[in-house]
Amino acid sequence: METQPEFIKLREHMQQVIIGQDTLLDRLMTGLLTGGHILLEGPPGLAKTRAVNTLAGGVHATFQRIQFTPDLMPGDLTGTDIYDPRESSFRFVKGPLFHEIVLADEINRAPPKVQSALLEAMQEHQITVGDTTRNLPDLFIVMATQNPLEQTGTYPLPEAQLDRFLLHIVLDYPSADDELVILKKDREQHYGEDKESMSSPLHPETVLTARHEVAEIHVEEMLEKYIVALVGATRNLSNLNSDWEDFLIAGASPRASIALLRAASATAYLRGREYVIPEDIIEIAPDVIRHRLILGYAARAANVSRDDIIEYILEQIPIP
Repeated sequence: METQPEFIKLREHMQQVIIGQDTLLDRLMTGLLTGGHILLEGPPGLAKTRAVNTLAGGVHATFQRIQFTPDLMPGDLTGTDIYDPRESSFRFVKGPLFHEIVLADEINRAPPKVQSALLEAMQEHQITVGDTTRNLPDLFIVMATQNPLEQTGTYPLPEAQLDRFLLHIVLDYPSADDELVILKKDREQHYGEDKESMSSPLHPETVLTARHEVAEIHVEEMLEKYIVALVGATRNLSNLNSDWEDFLIAGASPRASIALLRAASATAYLRGREYVIPEDIIEIAPDVIRHRLILGYAARAANVSRDDIIEYILEQIPIP
């Protein structure tokens, strides 16, 4: 794994900027290593946007932050054909989605027609405007944030789009010790100084090479069967607990199995191994599965969350 030392440097750089969010940093790097899109959810002030900015600053790639608002139009993301009177013809002006790393800030503030435009880009790595389809960069990845506290002027993401995110990361507040470090670090920093860019950022080719190395991480067949069993349990929850038969309207699709395998391989890569172990799968499973489950009324009435269901499944399915 010749690229691993470069990613260790990137992680160390991010730890100097983002305090007390080591799991978040690992998940962001998992997205970068797999090409999977990331959804970050948490209250304001937890460094969601700054963490993505810091990651982008560690890669020598094009980066674009898009502030999603209710009045956003699909063409504001994809680009549009503009009439050029000098040439008496239309020319295409690319939108911000044609960058390699895209930060979709407060993604749930955009209306459904904008989400539909984003869906093709996330799944197919291409954009269609009119009758022309254009490919996005090989490195293309979307890292989106959303605030769970504010509901006014927001639009819940459709299930089809949620399923395109590799990981859904739910952030919590830092510990008292970490928050104290944050206070001291903020006082020491000089305002305006760029702390989010590395002196020697990773080249996109290095990232693409690392993705090939992650894809070659060895996974035993029994672990593949374990992944299928975990994901399959979300579709037949009553087989584990008859009282929970109506807790899920829909379980995770086979895309979740693929995502769990890819994410576990990236976790093994970040741990310095060339093979996956059960702990890699168990660690990453909640972030891979939670946004793919649709809770039923019975679960909400019983105050059972998606994470409760995932934890129960992990307890019930035997570890190989």
